[in-house]
Parts: sequence; C-alpha cells; structure tokens
Amino acid sequence: MNVSAVLSQVLVSLLLFIFAQSGTLGQEPKSHWNGYERVGFQVEGRKCWVIKPEESLEGRPWIWRARFFGHEPQADIALLKAGYHLGYCDVAGLFGCPRAVQHWDAFYKVATERFGLSERVALEGMSRGGLIIYNWAAANPEKVACIYGDAPVCDIRSWPKGEWNGKGSEATWKQCLAAYAAAGVAEDDIVGPLDPTQLRKLAKEGIPLLHVVGEADVVVPVAENTYLLAEKYLELGGSIEVIRKPGVGHHPHSLKEPGKIVSFVRKAMEPNIRKRGTLTNSRNTFLSKKKGRVAFIGGSITQMNGYRPMIAADLQKRFPESKFQFVNAGISSTCSTTGAFRMQEHVLEGEPIDLFFVEFAVNDDQDAAHSTQDCIRGLEGILRQALESNPNMDIVVTHFVNTKMLNSFARGETPLSIAAHERVVQHYGVSSIVLAKEISERIEDESMSWKVYGGVHPKPAGNRACADMIHSLLETAWQDGTSEIRAHPVPDDLLDRTSYVGGRMLPQNQANSIQGWQIKVPQWKELTGGKREQFLGLPLLCAEEAGATLEIRFQGSALGAYLLAGPDAGVLEVAIDQGVAQQFELQHRHSRNLHYPRTVMFAADMAAGEHVAKVRLMGAEHGKSAARIIRFVAN
Repeated sequence: MNVSAVLSQVLVSLLLFIFAQSGTLGQEPKSHWNGYERVGFQVEGRKCWVIKPEESLEGRPWIWRARFFGHEPQADIALLKAGYHLGYCDVAGLFGCPRAVQHWDAFYKVATERFGLSERVALEGMSRGGLIIYNWAAANPEKVACIYGDAPVCDIRSWPKGEWNGKGSEATWKQCLAAYAAAGVAEDDIVGPLDPTQLRKLAKEGIPLLHVVGEADVVVPVAENTYLLAEKYLELGGSIEVIRKPGVGHHPHSLKEPGKIVSFVRKAMEPNIRKRGTLTNSRNTFLSKKKGRVAFIGGSITQMNGYRPMIAADLQKRFPESKFQFVNAGISSTCSTTGAFRMQEHVLEGEPIDLFFVEFAVNDDQDAAHSTQDCIRGLEGILRQALESNPNMDIVVTHFVNTKMLNSFARGETPLSIAAHERVVQHYGVSSIVLAKEISERIEDESMSWKVYGGVHPKPAGNRACADMIHSLLETAWQDGTSEIRAHPVPDDLLDRTSYVGGRMLPQNQANSIQGWQIKVPQWKELTGGKREQFLGLPLLCAEEAGATLEIRFQGSALGAYLLAGPDAGVLEVAIDQGVAQQFELQHRHSRNLHYPRTVMFAADMAAGEHVAKVRLMGAEHGKSAARIIRFVAN
C-alpha cells in the first residue's frame, strides 16, 4: 500500500472517530417536510431530524417531538411558522427506558451544540411518547421549559400491560419488558411518569404541563394516566392544564385548531420581559450626576396619563436625590413612521437622553395598518437615530395590545407589528416588554379580564401591569454592579436599507414656487370635524382650493408629508424629478369626523441625492378639497 493510500485510510479513520465521538453518523441529504428544510442524521444509531424554520426566533427555540413524527402535525407546523425549530430522535421500541434517555441525551447535545438550539426545550409526546418525554425531563429538569402530552401513556401497567381498564397489548408488553431488561431494569424496578420522585423534580423546576386527552380513550384510559398524573402534580405544587375532548377516544390526537397548544409552548419558551444588552448606563448617570433626562415616544397610549407618569414616579422614588426631566413625545394616532421623522425635534433636541421608552405596536397595527417593511422602517429609524445621537442611551420598547392582537395570540400567532418590531430590537440589542402577550396570557388564565385591563387605552390596572413589567426589567438589569458608562454597539448593517434612519421634518419655508398655498393657523371654528388641542395654534402649510401647487427641493431618498387630514381632506398629486405624477389620498378612515394626524409617504426608496417634487392639490370625490401640512418629511 502506498503512502497516499495509507494517509487516506488514516484520514477516514480519524473522521469516523470524530463523528463517533460527536454522536453523529451517516448524515442524510437535506430534504423538506411541509415546506421546511429537514436535516437528517443519526445519533448513536438512532434516526434523527432537525426541521428548520424559514427564520428562527431569537434564542433559537425548539420543540422536541417524541414518536409518531408527522402525525397530526398542526401544532408543529404552527411553531415552525412562528420561528421554532422542530427536533426528533426516534427511540421506538424502548418505552422511555434508560437507554432511550441516554439516546436523547446524545441528541440534545447535538441539537444544542451543532445546531445552536436553545438550552431549554419544549417536549411533545403523543401516546407512548409520554414515557420518554417524562423520563427524560425527570433526568434533565433544568433543560425543559414545558411538556405537552397528547393522550400520553403515564404508566406502563395501564398500557401496554393493560392491568386495569385499558385494552393493553400482550405482544407490546413483552417488548416493553425486554427493553427495560436489556437496560438492566427489572419489572418491579421500572420507574415512569407517575413516580412522585420524578414529578417532584419537575414541580420544583416550575415546569408547566399541558395534556390533551380524549375522555372516551380506552387504549390509554385518562383516569389511569393523565388524571392520576395531574392530581399528583398539583399536590406537589406543579402547574398542569388538561384539555378534555368529550366523546373522543385515543384518536385523533392534537386539536384541529392548535392555538391553545402553540400558546402554551410560546408562553413557556418566550419570556414577556426580554432583557438584551445592558441598561446600567442610565442608573449610573442618575446616581453619579444626580439628574437624568427620560423620554417617551409613541401614540395616545404614551400621550395619555397612563404608564408614562407611573414610570416617572417609579424612577423618582428609586432615585430620590436625582432631578429628572421627563419628555412626553407621545402624539395620539401617530405610528412609527411619523415617530421616525419626529425624533430629531421632539426627542433629541437639547441635552442627551439617558433612558428612552418607545411604544408604537398598536398604532402600527390598527391606525397605520403597516406592512412588515413599514414597521421595520419606522422603528429602525427611531432606534438608530437615538443611538447615533447618544450611544450611551438605554432604550426599552414596549408592545401594547388591542383585541385584534389578542385574537392573534389566541391562535398561537404573533401580531405582525410586534413580530416586525421584535426583529428590530433584536438587531439592535434593545430590551423589550411584550405586554400584549402578557395580557393575552393573563386573560387566558383568568387572572385579568380585557375589561379590567381597560381596552386599547388601558385603565390604571392595565398601565400598572406595564409599569410593573418595566420596573422588573430595570431592577433585574440594575443588579449589575458596574459603575462605568459603556456605549451600546450599533450594528453596521441596516435591517432595511430604506429605514428612516435619517428621518427629519423639513422647514415649512423650504417649499417654493407656491401658488394657492399659505402658512397660517387655520380658522378651526369654521371647520367641521373634531380637533385636537395640541394642533390648534400651530401654523400649517394650507391649501383649500383644487389646483394649488408648490415645489420642494430636498436631499435624501424618501419624501412624505406629516399632516392633518380632516373631513375635507383632498388628494395630492406628486411628481418627483419630472417623473410620472402619482396621486395620494389624504383622508384616513378616522378623518371623516376628525382632523387626523398622519404621515403620507410619496416615495421611500429613491436614489440618495437631491430631488425636486412638484405637488398639486386635486379635487376630491366628496366635493371638498383641502390639505393642511404640518411639515414635509424626508429621509
């Protein structure tokens, strides 16, 4: 044998040794499962899969399926859609015996180290899969976030032995005993999910349980399995919910609409207080300088006397010797797009902001009906402007809630605006408070009602819930004893290259070649429709006859108008750089009876540089035509 052949053989042997040590052998080609990429491989000779979501959630959460992979997969698919990975390690024929637990230990190591999945996992076991999920969880309670059992076997004497009222299976019972015997465990020494010592470990770790069962199950009778486990777990101080399906037997498993299952998993796997990076700069400034500047931006939830003054009072109580300046940049009805253009004048002017609170999820959802891109453009513009103005600024983003969002969470889904905003805060390492999900969970467990919370504009109880979560976040973060001020890293790349990171309001006098427009305070008493006091004395760029024109030169890549759209709002025709004119309806569904503040974007993705826009007021179908522009905006 020549030297080259010898070296090749040595290399192959070395690679086989490495793979054997890592527990992986015989990797399969990548395939797809329900449209998602499936990576197949073996661990200690057992068939394994990891199914990848299109885009993983922060922390790479996952659910680990035991047995009957692909059967009634609706919850698995919903979680994949939400950004979860799905894991599977086939331990068929082992009935949760110690060998099965060892194989699962090896798979867990591969899943967390090779695939980078979260250290805490949601376990899912259908039928006999209940044996392995509970036995593995008892051996590794610190690695388990929650357990979902579906008609799960909790006692092998019930199935497959059939000792009491169940059908049992003599052939399967023999296989079960053989599997345990091969692992060195005699029948009298078999320990399973109902063992108090095992359950105590789960209860001590605070692992929540969910069982979905058919009340007419004669294969795995509920009274001999789930009901016994639930009784013992509750006695040990554990938490378990049992969803009963009247008249249903062992099949079908799962729920046609898996929202409750998905919500259960997401509640356990995704904390509602999400600390990222450090928040100690503001604390250290408040202590060392005995003063602080704290700003709030958002819509009506911020503008109103709600969570904002509660946070202000909490901070003053926490730092009694510090003098605070609180900036209220909340404006009712406005979205994150408007917020990005208001940042420079409404938040960042003056001394640096030390602590900054942002709230726009509800208005991006219901008022603006933003797309994912619009949500990202706005919030990324706000956060990047904030950090570039003061890299030491601590920031907290809070997601409030409306009924549409509650319905999304009930289906196990994340509302679009919250999902988009979470992508932004993750990218910038900014902490967030998912109040919407918290309230959904409290309503579900009946510890709070929507009426008590207060609706879209929360009552004191709802605002207090938010303030308490923020207080908890800050108290946890401020346990860090460091006294130095450390700049927050700002990522080099943008999530969306068209985000409003250079958002600003243009001077009113930047408009020229004006015909039919004038800067004035409108005669509000003569106009129908509701008015908001904060705008009444504000000079606006007004046109009230169709045909009025103006030009505006600006530098940047985006142009829009921050305006008040009332019952008489018309249509603006805008042509940029002598391009084709486009028409923009100024009215909003809320402006029929209200002079409604909104930002209308004319272009958001132009080549950066100097541009000229020609603007003309058109007639409107409702017979009147007016435009009242607070400021043109550019990015």
